[in-house]
Amino acid sequence: MQTEFNALFLPGPTASGKTACALALARELPVEIISVDSALVYRGMDIGTAKPDTDECAACLHHLIDLIDPTESYSATKFCDDAHRLMAEIAARGHIPLFVGGTMLYYKALREGLSDLPQADAALRAEIDLRAKTEGWPALHAELARLDPAAATRLAPHDAQRIQRALEIVIATGKPLLDAHAQRTPRPLPCRPITVALAPSKREALHARIAERFKKMLADGLIDELAALRQRYRLTPDMPSMRAVGYRQAWAYLDGEIDAKELLETGIAATRQLAKRQLTWQRQFREHWPEYVEIDCLRPDAVDAVRKAMLAGVENG
Repeated sequence: MQTEFNALFLPGPTASGKTACALALARELPVEIISVDSALVYRGMDIGTAKPDTDECAACLHHLIDLIDPTESYSATKFCDDAHRLMAEIAARGHIPLFVGGTMLYYKALREGLSDLPQADAALRAEIDLRAKTEGWPALHAELARLDPAAATRLAPHDAQRIQRALEIVIATGKPLLDAHAQRTPRPLPCRPITVALAPSKREALHARIAERFKKMLADGLIDELAALRQRYRLTPDMPSMRAVGYRQAWAYLDGEIDAKELLETGIAATRQLAKRQLTWQRQFREHWPEYVEIDCLRPDAVDAVRKAMLAGVENG
């Protein structure tokens, strides 16, 4: 059952300007930001995640940042638990929860419930990883195609993370992935949601922003950051933290698998693919969330447009 308080949702693809919009809202509303980003939870991963800096954190209280070491794991289930706890605490302080980030699975899990999927099986995952090293991910993709053709058609032959998880679920449940995802456990939101999303009217303009952003990350020291993390922690390239866009490519560079030119090209390409997936998720949100409003992130007045739309949602509530 919903209560009287509002919660603001600000999804958008990478490089769409979410942080600037959130900080503009913080100047007018008593918000506290809840990060919706699966990479910001990791300590020490600052440059490649575009983590809010000291001044930005001082301007508005941020939550779900720097929670765990990069050797650990975080999940959509844990996010939902943390989000519900934080919403109650923030509302009790008389403030407004403001969800900001681009991990669209977390938004979907919070708004629509989680699939009743099996927990990760360490032994099965290790077996799949071992086979991938000897046979290659395309071979495992072919096995997934035999077990679950529909799931395989949605995944690229080298998409290691998703092939691995899909095989885990299909093998563990004996069911196609869609059947396994069918059972959801909705958990009602304790608030009235107000969603204003960012999306580009021209994809190529967003791509230009992405390229400049990744170049800046490299200039700011992404490679040195990852090298220091590898010195400090016992990391492997298969860990969820190291699969994050940017870090995965930087790892390959440090291992001598790609050169500087390839690092730049593959990093930008991977980030563009991430943005494409994020926008696909947002189309689903637009269809299923009745309050959903979308703002062109390329508008010169995009920050002000988001601010006005959010304020109108709060006032109308």
